[in-house]
Order: sequence, then structure tokens, then C-alpha cells
Amino acid sequence: MKNRTSFLPREGEAQPSRCPDNSAFKQQRLPAWKPQLTIASVLSSFFLTGAFCLTVGVCLVLSANSVREIQIDYSDKCSDCSKLRENSSNWNKECHCSVNFTLKEDILGDVFMYYGLQNFYQNHRRYVMSRSDAQLLGRNVNIQRSYCAPFSTYRNGTPMAPCGAIANSIFNDTIDLFYNHNSSVIQVPLLKTGNSWWTDKNVKFRNPESYNLSSAFAGTARPPYWQKPVYLLDEEDERNNGYVNDDFIIWMRVSAFATFRNLYRRVRRTRHFADGLPAGNYTFHIAYNFPVTRFKGRKHVILSTVVWSGGSNPFLGIAYLVSGTAATLTGFVITGIHLKLRKKKTYFQKQ
Repeated sequence: MKNRTSFLPREGEAQPSRCPDNSAFKQQRLPAWKPQLTIASVLSSFFLTGAFCLTVGVCLVLSANSVREIQIDYSDKCSDCSKLRENSSNWNKECHCSVNFTLKEDILGDVFMYYGLQNFYQNHRRYVMSRSDAQLLGRNVNIQRSYCAPFSTYRNGTPMAPCGAIANSIFNDTIDLFYNHNSSVIQVPLLKTGNSWWTDKNVKFRNPESYNLSSAFAGTARPPYWQKPVYLLDEEDERNNGYVNDDFIIWMRVSAFATFRNLYRRVRRTRHFADGLPAGNYTFHIAYNFPVTRFKGRKHVILSTVVWSGGSNPFLGIAYLVSGTAATLTGFVITGIHLKLRKKKTYFQKQ
């Protein structure tokens, strides 16, 4: 074992210096700028910030209030179908229900149809991770090792396509809208494509390369809760089939809250609906497939317009109003404190 004194510098040897080099950077002599917090600059910052936030907040709240929206809850109105769907042995049985409602005023402009779910938690960590991005990009339909378990393969080894809990629990109610006009029933034309984000449709989701989709997914099986395989999601439009189906893509973007809505369809503006939805009596025809009773959930259909700031959500406007009010009140408080201290300083100077 070496002697501890062998590590000490010998007599006559210069000890290494631990001081930083004598440079402007290491000695912190570089030119710097710092704000001069005068009373004028501080008060102007608070009042300008408050005025800006209040102006934006008022614009956002007025914009959100101008959105026309109607929400129909069909959880109880389709109770018979709900009881049928609670029994998993009835997965292959169809069940339909109808919900009537009335529009008292015209809904002009572009009209969007959403489906809403309440008390459905998509933000659980294991649920969010239960997917395979490599599979959704079409690189490999047979995913053996991934976060999809237990929705990755069946007991006989057949892989699921798509795999994971998110895909397995997809919202699969079919909703059609009919307009009751002069004793005749007119089906409202709905657009089922063009509803997803461009990046999702063209970047994040891809079908496997093959001469047709059925051969691309050969050797795989649909998820347990699905009624048909992924290559039959839209048999009429090949560009909206498989992993690039709009309904599937929108569902795969999970929500952060237990109550949420997803875009389902857009009203096609033609003939009777060129200007939007006219006032009158309407009927939703629903093929009920998505049960919600076991987790005490609710289901809604929402018809809504949009404005430059989005849909009917005043939260952002209220947040701007609160921030603007807080900044303005803080400015007045600082002004009062400044005037009080200046008055006291003037008094002592006269003494």
C-alpha cells in the first residue's frame, strides 16, 4: 500500500492552481444587460399585459358563445340495446334505436357531428401505452413483443391486427341523421373522410404494402370486441380503409379527460342542406354496439358549428379574462403602494 505522503507535492514543486483562467468569460467580466425596474416600466408592463389579456379574453368568450350547438344524450333512450350489448354472447346480434329531436332555429354554415363519451378514462398509463406504432405504420402486422398484451395474440397464437387495448375498445356505434320534411324523410348526407389530422393520415398511419388489403392482413384476426376485420372498415373507399380509416385514426388519439368528444362526421352542404341544417324535426338512427353501462358512462351525439377560435369551449377565454384581471389589479395595488410610500417620503423630507 502506498504511503499517503507520496501523493503530496514535493518541496520545490509548484502546486496546481484551482483558480479559473484570467479571461473575461471565466471571470464573469462579459458585458451584460439587466432591466432597470423603474416604477413607470413596471406599471406599464402590468397594465399593458392586463389590457391585452382582457381584450383577447372578451373576443374568445364572444366567439365561443356564437357557436350553435345541440347535444342529444341517447344512453337511456337506447336502454334495450344497452342491455343486449352488456351480454358478450350477443356480439353478433344487431340492435337499432331511434332518437327524435327538433331544431327550433336554422344552424347555418358548416355543421360537424361528434360523438361524446362520459366517464370513459383513456388516460390510464397502461391503456395509453397499449398500442404498436410499428404495426400502425404497416411495417409488421404480426407483433409478438409489444405493449399490446394481453390484446396482442389469441390463445392459438393468431396475432391481432390492430393490437392493443385502445384499438380493441374503439367506438363502433353507427349514427345516421334523417330530416323529416313535409311528411317525407330525407337522409342528411354526411362526410366520413377528411375528419382526421393530415399528419395522422399521411405520416403516422400506413397500411401494409400488398396488392390488396385482405392479403396484407392474411394470418391475422380482428380484435375481440370488433365485429369485422380492419380491412373491411370501409369497403366503399379504399383510401379510407384499414389503418388509414378516419374513424380509427381519430379514436387512436386518446383523450386526457374522462369526458370527451370526437369528430364523427361533417354535414355535406348540398340540396336541402346547402346552407346548413334547416329548422325542423330530425331523427338519429343508431346501430348500438358500444356498451357503457358497466362503467356508468353516458353517450351523446353533438351537432355543432365552429368559429375562428374553434368550437364551443369558453375555457381559454375565461383563462385570459382571469389573467388580465389579475394583472390589472396587481398594477393598481403597486400604484397604491407607490403613492403611499412617495407621500411618506415627501413628509419626512419636509421634516
